[in-house]
Amino acid sequence: MGMGCVRVEERVLAAFGGLVEAPTRFEAGRDVSCGGVLWALPALLANGLLHRQAECFELPKGFYGVVHVLLLMGFLALARVKSLERLRFEAPGEWGHLLGLDRIPEVHTLRTKLGQMAQDQKVESWSASLSQQWMAQAPELAGRLYLDGHVRVYHGHQTPMPKRYVAREKLCLRGTTDYWINDQEGRPFFVVNTAANPGLIAVLRQEIVPRLLKEVPRQPSEEELQEDSCRFRFVMLFDREGYSPELFAELWGQRIAAQTYRKGTLEAWPRAEFQDYEVSLPHGEQQNMKLAERGVWLGNKLWLREVRHLDSSGHQTAVISTDYQSSQVHIARQMFSRWAQENWFKYMIEHFGLESLMTYQLEPVSETTRVVNPAARALAAQIKSQTAQLTRRRAEYGAGELAGPLAVEAAEAYQHRQTQLQQTIQGLEQAVQALKQQRQQLPSHVTLGELPPAERFQQFSRAKKHLVDTIKMVAYRAETALAMSLRTDMARTDDARALLREIFVATADLCPDEIAGTLTVNLHHLSNACSDRLAGQLAEELNATETIFPGTQLRMVFKLVSG
Repeated sequence: MGMGCVRVEERVLAAFGGLVEAPTRFEAGRDVSCGGVLWALPALLANGLLHRQAECFELPKGFYGVVHVLLLMGFLALARVKSLERLRFEAPGEWGHLLGLDRIPEVHTLRTKLGQMAQDQKVESWSASLSQQWMAQAPELAGRLYLDGHVRVYHGHQTPMPKRYVAREKLCLRGTTDYWINDQEGRPFFVVNTAANPGLIAVLRQEIVPRLLKEVPRQPSEEELQEDSCRFRFVMLFDREGYSPELFAELWGQRIAAQTYRKGTLEAWPRAEFQDYEVSLPHGEQQNMKLAERGVWLGNKLWLREVRHLDSSGHQTAVISTDYQSSQVHIARQMFSRWAQENWFKYMIEHFGLESLMTYQLEPVSETTRVVNPAARALAAQIKSQTAQLTRRRAEYGAGELAGPLAVEAAEAYQHRQTQLQQTIQGLEQAVQALKQQRQQLPSHVTLGELPPAERFQQFSRAKKHLVDTIKMVAYRAETALAMSLRTDMARTDDARALLREIFVATADLCPDEIAGTLTVNLHHLSNACSDRLAGQLAEELNATETIFPGTQLRMVFKLVSG
């Protein structure tokens, strides 16, 4: 039966197909590890952890059901168990107490359950439904969206995944690229995964924009758009990877405003044009900025607004936008608040294991997928290397010509050295020219089917990863909601999150009372009296929700242990 199994009859029934799923039944327990994570249950449910789970997911008859798996994955994310492999070192019976079971599934069983839940496009339906629910809850935030890509580096050897540039490592590494859509406060709406990275512009056109046109709430009608030539459906903000005058024109043709940093060498504007403005950042911080604005015509005859920020060092950061309605202060606030999404990436990697590998199962990639031609990439690398050598040799030759022969150097030796350098330069020039001609004859991109068999790659199961990513989004949103509740009594949001992390891993006593219909979670005292006081205030707010534990009739009661 395994460690911690005490429900022998139910497990025997499950083994022979006589049990749909084990009933949730709590037993009294003292000092249950990570019992404080139950304090996050109201927020997890409010943010949609079990939203439409009966419609979207189904598991074969057995001991563990869909609700058990979803609750377990949500609790693991908040307790910072960052990968399924780490579950091997957790006490299964302790975690089972938190679900009303005798123990949680072992890693192989949990992987199997997640794989079964991720079949038949079920995850896409569930994730899309959650995204629409989150946007409907905050339509004012859904109208201005941040888009950015994140590379999940892969160091294994199961498949030769294509390389891509990883900015945080400043290297080209193998991996997959996820494109995340977040609101102005950094909270995620959904993610698009790509095995072969076609670039932000292509993903934006093919997958993200069509989806947003369907899901973003409160879009103006066609009549309203015709009446006001400057009105837009929503705004998309991204970094320089998405800079494209053609894309800006295409998006505005659909009345979608775009905003990004301007590329190219720019002439500095006079300092006299910049004025001081007080800019309010997303979390209420006030910052003084020197801003100036002009109009600019791009090469495709599209007129945009250009807003520049002058920092204390004299550097000017240029932002261009097709948002013709908002003030320059609002445009600057939006663009320079992109750190909210960058901070979200950093926080998710550190605390939620955003880059952890969820499955080793491979699935094929369509042979029509366009990828970078490896032969052209190899030639480009050779050209770069040869050009660097050529530059160095030219510099040596020029320095020698300027200096002339040294007093201790014979004229013949000087002439011999310069002649050798000149011959080396000529050889390198010929080699670079030959390599460039070879590269011109090769296409920069080919389809996956055109690659040699040894260079073709597969992708890891995207559905299972998408399911786990969506659960982590729910967990992050739940933690954010609790942090915002605590923030009114704390100086910084980071302090609120630190307190929540302490609560989630704290031990607790479980006291079920079937007669009273309650499940009391007595949290043990925290590290100091201030944390206890804030936890007590949080408990009052959680008790006001009158949350019923899924699968039972027990109302959750949250308390700090007395004494």
